[in-house]
Amino acid sequence: MKLDIYQIDAFTETIFGGNPACVVPLEKWLSDAVLLKITQENAVAETAFYVINGDKIHLRWFTPEIEMDLCGHATLATAHVLISILNYHNSQVVFQTLSGDLTVTFANDLFTLDFPSRKPIACELPEFISNSLNILPIETLKSRDYVLVFERELDIKNLKIDRQNFDKVNLQTGGVIMTSKGDNSDFVSRFFTPQASILEDPVTGSAHCSLIPYWSEKLNKTSLSAIQLSDRKGFLSCEQKGDRVLISGKAKTYLIGSIFIE
Repeated sequence: MKLDIYQIDAFTETIFGGNPACVVPLEKWLSDAVLLKITQENAVAETAFYVINGDKIHLRWFTPEIEMDLCGHATLATAHVLISILNYHNSQVVFQTLSGDLTVTFANDLFTLDFPSRKPIACELPEFISNSLNILPIETLKSRDYVLVFERELDIKNLKIDRQNFDKVNLQTGGVIMTSKGDNSDFVSRFFTPQASILEDPVTGSAHCSLIPYWSEKLNKTSLSAIQLSDRKGFLSCEQKGDRVLISGKAKTYLIGSIFIE
């Protein structure tokens, strides 16, 4: 069996920036075991698989370990493949996903993801997290992911993770977001996943489902700029819109090829 594959750098204007995701179009679903094997072979944080179903597109996301309930950068990458490469008939794409119907719109060189808002709630800082950090947060919250708020951007840049302690707990589909006000943006962040083969995710669209409502309230504004401070860096334009968030960014094509499965 021959399948097309695309590797896209999401939330960036330059190759080797943002977050790489693989996108594999399918005519029909393969077994979950095969999808996971393909993802592991791709060796990037997320691989998106989709099947066109009339006016909607069934979309699923896999890490090398598990299927995810939501992934921003791989959704943007899939929309980029459809619209920019495969000449999809519409500048708006509706995806059927585990998180409900998600819409991506393309205009002015930006892909805008319409995602659910996941406002985080204050909680206690778990011991496995506090024991793994060289700098402690000033506030701890949780939605799907833990959200750790720090005093300044320099703290986010200087964070170090002790994996021996960090990997003690399996958060299932969640991770740990580190965030603060930004020096050159409204807010900045980094994202880490315990027990994952890729510890730090370069740019995490789904994390902004929690970051946007938090910072929108803190800064008393609905339109925000964000930078994810990984080595590859990601740039996002954000908007709080009721029970939804809008997350916008650009994408670049890195690879177009084929994979072969016996």
